[in-house]
Amino acid sequence: MNRYPLWKYVVIAISLVVGVVYALPNLFAELPAVQVSTSKGGVKIDTTTLATVESALKAANIDFRGEALDATGIKIRFADVDAQGKAKDVLQATLNPNPKDPDYIVALNLQSSSPQWLTSIGALPMYLGLDLRGGVHFLLQVDMKGALEKSADRYTSDIRTQMRTEKIQYAGVTREGGNVVIRFRDGSERAKARLAIDKAYPDLAVREVDTAADDLRLYATLKPEALKRIEDGAVQQNIQILRNRVNELGVAEPIVQQQGSDRIVVQLPGVQDTARAKDILGRTATLEIRMVNDDPGVLEAALNGNVPIGNDLYKDRNGIPSVVRRQAVLTGDRIQDAQPGFDSRNNQPIVSVTLDAAGGRIIRDISRENLKKRMAILLVEKNKTELITAPTIQEELGARFQISGQMTTRETKDIALLMRAGALAAPMEIVEERTVGPSLGAE
Repeated sequence: MNRYPLWKYVVIAISLVVGVVYALPNLFAELPAVQVSTSKGGVKIDTTTLATVESALKAANIDFRGEALDATGIKIRFADVDAQGKAKDVLQATLNPNPKDPDYIVALNLQSSSPQWLTSIGALPMYLGLDLRGGVHFLLQVDMKGALEKSADRYTSDIRTQMRTEKIQYAGVTREGGNVVIRFRDGSERAKARLAIDKAYPDLAVREVDTAADDLRLYATLKPEALKRIEDGAVQQNIQILRNRVNELGVAEPIVQQQGSDRIVVQLPGVQDTARAKDILGRTATLEIRMVNDDPGVLEAALNGNVPIGNDLYKDRNGIPSVVRRQAVLTGDRIQDAQPGFDSRNNQPIVSVTLDAAGGRIIRDISRENLKKRMAILLVEKNKTELITAPTIQEELGARFQISGQMTTRETKDIALLMRAGALAAPMEIVEERTVGPSLGAE
């Protein structure tokens, strides 16, 4: 009879016990759940929010099997999908009385019913495919009008820079709908500008319009073939950006594909934190840098309801108001990289941004021309703009700079993720969201 040293039997026994313990989570079923989270820095999820959620569910006579409050939000488990769906509607109405400006994200989820002690030691269930394990399905609508407006804004900024570079005298460059309008007071300068634009931007059709003797204009409009190319490219670029964002989330075997002419399907198998996935995929947040209007009396007039034309009034996360010029000097499509970190001087969370060569030149020129003036860093999301911070330009900036403000570590990670994944070619909206059951696995 073969005999082995005792320590070998001990090692085998320990290995079997550890293997069985870490396999146990796969024996526990996943229950339908609703997760409550937020993407706004000024909104906190705490025990008060949890009490509000519990009261709303009890008032609606919806039974739940347990609740949990952690760093990502509130998770509440239910016995079946009917209770889950009713709970989502109730919580959506309770927590977001203004649906156009929601403070909370209420999302469907699947939560493991394995004991807390298993989760605490890192014993998690295996991640399977959508048919085997279930997951979440999103259908997103691409805003084609937003893609064209974004393109027109970019041409407006580029033409303004070109006029300055080539020293062509002009009275102003603005966007009117899908047109870029350049005003002149001299016919010869207008002729020079038309030649320069025709040469630099072959996708633009330029025509002359005379509204008065001293108001000569050029109207630059995208040609039809350019419009079609932008619309087709917007969907493909957004698909690529969504794939990058899904990769950042660490989802295994995701599906991101086009449906129809302007819709995108996203399927995320085995997603536990559905609310965070919805937040990251659904946000169309891009960085914008604008100049603050600190002219005397402007802020006081804006606070009294008289905001100057071409300006907007915003408040930062501390409630400090600023009047910001509407024209963006730099947008998120110039971003090459963004990483969260900490300021070495005060240890506050920051986002370190790296721009491409063109973006670096733009921010260098803007900062050189506006030393000791304030520059607003804004995050634009679904036509809602949030002022992150408005620091004073102390020195000439380059292709690398930092964004600082009253941000938490989680917020800097989310903002950096969105910037690093890329700027969307067009805004998107989630038009359908559902949790997919494990049909094949159930059979």
